[in-house]
Amino acid sequence: MKLDLATFFGLFGGFAVVTTAVILGGSITAFYNLPSVLIVLGGTFLVTSVSFSWNEVARAQKMIFGTLFVRERSSDEIAYDMLKLADQCRGKGVLQLQNYLQTIDTDSFQHKALQLVVDGLPAEDVSRILQNDLNGMMARHTSGAGILHRAAEVAPAMGLIGTLVGLVQMLSNLNDPSTIGPAMAVALLTTFYGAILANMFFSPLASKLERNSSEEVLSSRIYIAGATSIGRQENPRRLEMVINTLLPPEERVQYYN
Repeated sequence: MKLDLATFFGLFGGFAVVTTAVILGGSITAFYNLPSVLIVLGGTFLVTSVSFSWNEVARAQKMIFGTLFVRERSSDEIAYDMLKLADQCRGKGVLQLQNYLQTIDTDSFQHKALQLVVDGLPAEDVSRILQNDLNGMMARHTSGAGILHRAAEVAPAMGLIGTLVGLVQMLSNLNDPSTIGPAMAVALLTTFYGAILANMFFSPLASKLERNSSEEVLSSRIYIAGATSIGRQENPRRLEMVINTLLPPEERVQYYN
């Protein structure tokens, strides 16, 4: 895994631009209000948690951190890798995979797929086991993206609630001018915080998580196709055709050409 520069610079650069504009326009301390922070941050986290379990929320936090990183290999590189392995196993046998397994991460989907083949499981069982794992992974990713989308909906709502709280406080103390300023700060800053969180943090990360998930699903499907083909000892040329049906046109491979 390597740092995803697009996510890193896009996320932190966006906040840097807003912060710079705030500083150039006046004092940055004017944009800090503790009651507003509590209403928006605390309220968004707690209200979002109502729709999900604690385990799902905890997993989503790990997925958010994972969006800052990207896979080192593209889908076509993975395809060429599996075709090379299939070609070798076609000529020298499945046991050739044992040496290769020692060079890859033991927790990876690829390692599990090839290990099942080395263990001698029927190709149908390999396909079924890996597909079940893939379905579970897709469900986790869908849940994580759903939490971020839900938080993006809740944050502006909490900002609106904070605005109403500030307005009520202001209108109920019009006879005391000293309370008008703090109440107005709560009314305006909660809306500001909610808009920032929803549009500059939760929504972009949800979209990136969905994109990363689609890429990981594609890679996993290539591993499933490769493992089952090797297990059946099929002609690797057939595997190439199967893989190309999974890849988008611009990434299709031509290993035997």
